[in-house]
Amino acid sequence: MTPYEQIFENNRRWAEEQTKTDPEFFARLSVEQRPDFLYIGCSDSRVPANQIMGLAPGDVFVHRNVANLVNNVDLNVMSVINYAVRTLEVKHIIVCGHYGCGGVKAAMVPKDLGILNPWLRNIRDVYRMHKAELDAIQDEAQRYDRLVELNVLENSINIIKTAAVQKCYLKKGFPIVHSWVFDLRNGLIKDLKLDFRETLRNIQEIYDLTGE
Repeated sequence: MTPYEQIFENNRRWAEEQTKTDPEFFARLSVEQRPDFLYIGCSDSRVPANQIMGLAPGDVFVHRNVANLVNNVDLNVMSVINYAVRTLEVKHIIVCGHYGCGGVKAAMVPKDLGILNPWLRNIRDVYRMHKAELDAIQDEAQRYDRLVELNVLENSINIIKTAAVQKCYLKKGFPIVHSWVFDLRNGLIKDLKLDFRETLRNIQEIYDLTGE
């Protein structure tokens, strides 16, 4: 059996086990989704959203891209956020990066990376905004780790700038935006403790889209 064929065998066994454990599982799953969480993470194959959060199918609405970026001209991620907030009414939005991120490291390589250039420039911009702090870190590995964290925080702020999040929060008191980093070295999630309410207040002088 090839690795590709093995996937279907794995799927069959998984479906059987789910049905055996909970006969109504797929009946419920097929009706609708009502997740409390929107997870925006990196495409890296080592960071599966549901598994690291210990949640089941249907509990997390997921968007993934290289280096977990939230770019305001990326219609994909903007559509995901809009749908998650206005239709699914998620209560929490999580931006989750991970230490050892290849996208973050690639952004710091002084070379032409072709089609990746405009995408990775968003991370270079994060470095530029926090250059003094990052350049003061002597250890290269620690500097990359900190850039991973800053990249998550800046992209979390990009979510707070959106009209969907601002208007829904004003009306309903949610969603709340969180900033996480997953550590591949020990399997643990680090909460960067983004103060959502304070961040929202600080940026609304320029980015207020509520009309209130």
